[in-house]
Amino acid sequence: MYNRKGYWNDWSVPVLALTSAGFTYVTFLQFLALCHIAVGQQMNLYWLHKVGLTVILVTLLVAMISVNQMWKEEWDIILISFQATAPFLHIGAVAVVTLLAWLVAGQFARSERMVFQGFLLLLYLGVLLSLYLLPLVIHSPCIMNKEELGRRPAVIGNRGLPMLAPENTLMSFRRAVDQRADGFFVNVTISYDGVPFLVHDPTLRRTTNVQELFPGRGSDNAAMFNWTDLRELNAGRWFFQEDPFWTAKELSQKDNAEALNQSLCRLVEVLELALQRNKSVMVDLWRPPAGHPFHSSWINVTLDTILESGIPQELVMWLPEEDRWLVQQLAPGFQHVSSVKQNATTLHSQGISGLNLRYNRVDADELREYASKNISTNLYLVNEPWLFSVLWCAGVQSVTSDACQILSKVRTPTWILHPDEYLMLWITSDIISVTIVVGMFILQKWRLGSMRTYNPEQIMLSAAVRRSSREVNIMKEKLIFAEINNGLGSSDDGSLCSESGFDGYMNETVGSPGHRGSRKCVN
Repeated sequence: MYNRKGYWNDWSVPVLALTSAGFTYVTFLQFLALCHIAVGQQMNLYWLHKVGLTVILVTLLVAMISVNQMWKEEWDIILISFQATAPFLHIGAVAVVTLLAWLVAGQFARSERMVFQGFLLLLYLGVLLSLYLLPLVIHSPCIMNKEELGRRPAVIGNRGLPMLAPENTLMSFRRAVDQRADGFFVNVTISYDGVPFLVHDPTLRRTTNVQELFPGRGSDNAAMFNWTDLRELNAGRWFFQEDPFWTAKELSQKDNAEALNQSLCRLVEVLELALQRNKSVMVDLWRPPAGHPFHSSWINVTLDTILESGIPQELVMWLPEEDRWLVQQLAPGFQHVSSVKQNATTLHSQGISGLNLRYNRVDADELREYASKNISTNLYLVNEPWLFSVLWCAGVQSVTSDACQILSKVRTPTWILHPDEYLMLWITSDIISVTIVVGMFILQKWRLGSMRTYNPEQIMLSAAVRRSSREVNIMKEKLIFAEINNGLGSSDDGSLCSESGFDGYMNETVGSPGHRGSRKCVN
């Protein structure tokens, strides 16, 4: 959004607020609907609620279409999240559908139409049976023997630790070291006078005050500035103005002062820190634009800087695909990593020993296959403990993260279930569910099967909806006769007349709908 508009505008807050409001409203209506079903009343939705539900439905469709067009790959997170939650969602779904048996059994017992009873029973049993068999298609890497769990994945700080310091600054990388990051991921480009420095975006607008110091050059490529100008830019103030991760308030007063005075960082400074603390560095390189003095020699300049820093070659992970053969000749100790997913044989033939992929580009089976053929995998961007746990169980070797301070606290996967334990949990929950469902159906059939309750309010609602329904007329007749019988049974003086001042009984002849009955009082 920033690259398109040129300014920060965090839409997540209003989106989450609207989503929460809509979800609460629909959940409330569902609760009321279940209450109506429980007492045997018809559901007549007020027109205002119909409008509200329609608005929510249209908004949902527009939002889904927008997400699908702009962030289509984000849908994969839903399927991946099921790997972490499916076993527990399954148990919860079985519990909810089991409790619904009370309402379903009540509707089944009240209904006098065989077709409706059959449809309701088949629908409910179909849903229930599907849930019972759902574990057959649930595949989670966390359902495994604990003995098969691999070593904890290494955590590589993406541009340092951007949640607690301005990204790609020396402070950010120092904070990553403090939070036990195993390495750094850096984006490198070459200044106009040949100094490799760190910046993620093509321009300096987002992370510096370039428009303040150099008016009119905010849209210029970052590589078109001399280092003498670049080092004058402030690279920390924006972090507090925009607060991209909502974490700026967590910084101490000392850290605030340090962050506010950060400047752009040279590649050599990060290499020196990595050398001191024995951290690996994954290098990604942006080629300067045409017309740049180092447009053709950008690989050589960066490579010379790395080799002259003194960092051991085995700590460097080289990502650029361009001129990889040259880098392999000049720095044979580098770990070569590719962002292009290929089979292990092809990767080995190119001298590549690792893959750097987005977390949704590879599954557990592929991870194990790569590992068996000595191809390491690094997945990005992993900021949540549950996702880190799933990938750990799947066998990934390392992850790139914005949240080293969070993942450093994850010392074991969130959960691991032995296959036999999950099988026992599955069977036990299904047996308990079947027992409860059968018991509820028997109880509701016994409670309602021999009763015929005619609620006046229910009759009026039915009549309002289906005025010509023959069943409504029959129910009216039964209600009237029931009232007559009650009157006969409650007479105290032995007469056959209700307490209306007449000596006799009230007899109302029931005719067709709309036909007025006659009344007689007999002494």
